[in-house]
Amino acid sequence: MDHASSASSGLRRLVRELAKFGAVGGAGLLVNLGVFNLVRHVTDLQVVRASVIATVVAIVFNYIGFRYWTYRDRDKSGRTKELTLFLLFSVVGLVIENGVLYAATYGFGWDSQLQSNVFKFVGIGIATLFRFWSYRSWVFRALPARETVASAEAFLAEGDPTTERPAQRVL
Repeated sequence: MDHASSASSGLRRLVRELAKFGAVGGAGLLVNLGVFNLVRHVTDLQVVRASVIATVVAIVFNYIGFRYWTYRDRDKSGRTKELTLFLLFSVVGLVIENGVLYAATYGFGWDSQLQSNVFKFVGIGIATLFRFWSYRSWVFRALPARETVASAEAFLAEGDPTTERPAQRVL
């Protein structure tokens, strides 16, 4: 495979990954905002507490979507480590997301229903950039490409002294 074809193939994989990540994330966004507004409507919880509850529900929803759809082809050997890292990076995303809402609400006094939703959305957007990078880099690790595995196997076979090669045959 030539370099241009390899780069084009890599770009197509990245675009597919971004589309799947976006689809799960978009559904997670709806879950997050829906739960946020439901909790605010049916309870007297403070805005950031309602947001944290919504974020936790969305994290669970997103993990299922990412593991079983977006990254279903990724390494599944270390599920405990994967889940631990997912939760760690999700908590960082939760702090980013709700930190924006906290600053808007308590720092600037922007706490109307519309303002809360706008800053919740902005916080989700910033946290999503962090989550995409961290999930693909650390949580849902890519398996080695088939070409890489094949070339590594070929290299190992060449260096294996038990492998008979035509130039080494003893007659």
